[in-house]
Amino acid sequence: MAGQQGPDRHVLDMLVCPLTKTRLILSEDKSELISLAARLAFPIRDGIPEMVLEEARPISEEEVDRLER
Repeated sequence: MAGQQGPDRHVLDMLVCPLTKTRLILSEDKSELISLAARLAFPIRDGIPEMVLEEARPISEEEVDRLER
């Protein structure tokens, strides 16, 4: 996503996982919002988080371990 600006940080701070209602983590490349509690990553398309469960991808245990550090 080179050259593409992510969503506003203040907006991201207000968003929670639609499944667990827990805090989300912005991925390093700013392309996803990650819910460690739900083990899901929600895509960000054109700067807009897609917060529907059908759009989320499951994250691996390795990803969870890396993000929890």
